Amino acid sequence: MRKVWVLDTETKGTGAEMVPLEKARSRSRPAIDPVYVPRKPASRPAEEPEPRRPSRFKVVDVMTREVLAEGADARATVGLLEELRSVVDVRVYVWVEETESWRLLTFQEQKTLWDLRGRPRPPARAR
Repeated sequence: MRKVWVLDTETKGTGAEMVPLEKARSRSRPAIDPVYVPRKPASRPAEEPEPRRPSRFKVVDVMTREVLAEGADARATVGLLEELRSVVDVRVYVWVEETESWRLLTFQEQKTLWDLRGRPRPPARAR
C-alpha cells in the first residue's frame, strides 16, 4: 500500500519536513484543555479611614524653656499666642501620632498660627 506524504511546516527551526499524512493529521489535532478565565472579583467597598484627630500642640518659651502649654488644641494655642509679644519668643510643636513624638513646626507653620491671632472665632459646631 502506498503512503501519502505531505510537507509538514509546523516544525520548529528553519525548515519543513516530509511526513506521512497520518502523522500530520494526528499532530494537527492536539488535545486542548478548555481555557479557564476567572471572573473579576467583586469590588469591595473602600474602608473608611479613621476620622482624623485634632492636632495637639506644645508651646515652649525660648528664653526660659518653660512649657507654656502641652496637648493644647489649635484654638487654645492661638489664644496663648495672643498673649505673647513676638512669634520668635516661643517654639511650637505638634504631636505626631505615627511616631508618637513632638515635631517642631517650621517657622512658616508657626507664623501661620501666629497670624490667626485676633481673628473672630467661628461659633462652635453642635455635635
